[in-house]
Amino acid sequence: MTEEILINVTPQETRVAVLDHGVIEELHIERASHRGLVGNIYLGRVARVLPGMQSAFVEIGLDRAAFLHVADIWEYRNAQHSPETTPKPIETILSEGQPLMVQVIKDPIGTKGARLSTQISLAGRLLVHLPQDSHIGISQRIEDETERALLKDTLTKLLPPDAPHGGFIIRTMAEKSTERELARDVDYLTKLWGDVLARSKTVKSGSLLHQDLTLAERVLRDFANEETQRVLVDSVSAQQAMLEFAARYAPALTDRVQLHQGARPLYDMYGVEQEIENALLRRVNLKSGGYVIIDQTEALTTIDVNTGGFVGVRSFDDTIFKTNLEAAQTIARQLRLRNLGGIIIIDFIDMDLVEHREAVLAALNQAIANDRTRLTVNGFTHLGLVEMTRKRTRESLAHILCEVCPTCNGRGEIKTAQTVCYEILREIMRESKQFNPREFRILASKSVIDLLLDDESATLAQVSDEIAKPVSLQVETGYSQEQYDIVLL
Repeated sequence: MTEEILINVTPQETRVAVLDHGVIEELHIERASHRGLVGNIYLGRVARVLPGMQSAFVEIGLDRAAFLHVADIWEYRNAQHSPETTPKPIETILSEGQPLMVQVIKDPIGTKGARLSTQISLAGRLLVHLPQDSHIGISQRIEDETERALLKDTLTKLLPPDAPHGGFIIRTMAEKSTERELARDVDYLTKLWGDVLARSKTVKSGSLLHQDLTLAERVLRDFANEETQRVLVDSVSAQQAMLEFAARYAPALTDRVQLHQGARPLYDMYGVEQEIENALLRRVNLKSGGYVIIDQTEALTTIDVNTGGFVGVRSFDDTIFKTNLEAAQTIARQLRLRNLGGIIIIDFIDMDLVEHREAVLAALNQAIANDRTRLTVNGFTHLGLVEMTRKRTRESLAHILCEVCPTCNGRGEIKTAQTVCYEILREIMRESKQFNPREFRILASKSVIDLLLDDESATLAQVSDEIAKPVSLQVETGYSQEQYDIVLL
């Protein structure tokens, strides 16, 4: 249940916090300089076809060419579902230099370019329009068979029987919607597709044909529902744009879009700023005294659960069980808050009782049930770890807000001053056998120079005697502890 949505807008950035019972469950950030590409439609140009991989690279005007797999080509997918047609290999469908209308289905992540599809889909509030298809589908989350049949019949009546109209998917939000609301979405989406087609005939390859809504507008389309009490925004212009969108596509939400006018900043008042800071930390404290450690790596995310200061009141098994139960709830929330995706390994504290393991797994599954992103939990492995996956839909919070530490290069630790001292002395010994300078000068950080002048002064003197050359020291304030230079004078 989404009770409140808080939107902070600045010229450079829009941030959205989704609250459930006063607790921040999701954070979404969109920067003007790195606005998400998913949903954007381009007139691309095929740059390269790779028959061996059954894929192609398509230039769409970005820094990197985007990736298109044969399974995401509409003609191929259509042939797969037709018993009379055999799917053709990609080299017979595409050729280099060919103009091609494509849609981004996955943002660029890390070193990977955007992923594309030639099957265009345009999302409205209640419907998704598939212009190249003729199928009418219904979201699996609408489970009432009577409601499903009613929605399909209502939509079918709205579509002209004697004219091409494309296909539609009825979204979960369409449950209990009226014929008028569905008609509004049909009109909007068919007009939008007409505009895209018209533009595709007048622009050159690599041009943007359609851009998805702003994050603030997508809040009304994707997040807000009849249970949302209010959408609080701190920008007059953003509120006006949202009100215009709501008036046209979601009239029931119009009176819930409110302007924050308090003296204190919106995110300070609701503690969102502190929550963002906490979501960047490795350690998440549990109310019981235990804690969870979350580490993101290139391949997967690992989560370790510890009892910490929690000693319990009954038995050691009971202490472990309660800590794991609390951790399951916290982990589910942190996955949403940090938008962690890919392979996730959870190391709960070892439990001897099978019923305890089953209860913790059930608690985890229940806690992730309302996640908007698709998850799969594979249960405990023979090593006692829980394996799960969460679909990557966008960059994690840490990847948006942070960068690799230039001092440790992402290791999370740096060499000690003593280690660097010994590296420097070994380097001087090596260079003394190749060169014959008048003097060696060490340029390093203050911590390293101080150590060479104090605890390692005898070692430095010994090296100087052995190479029969003086060694001078110079502090470089701009150097990190691992940085140094040896100058030959």
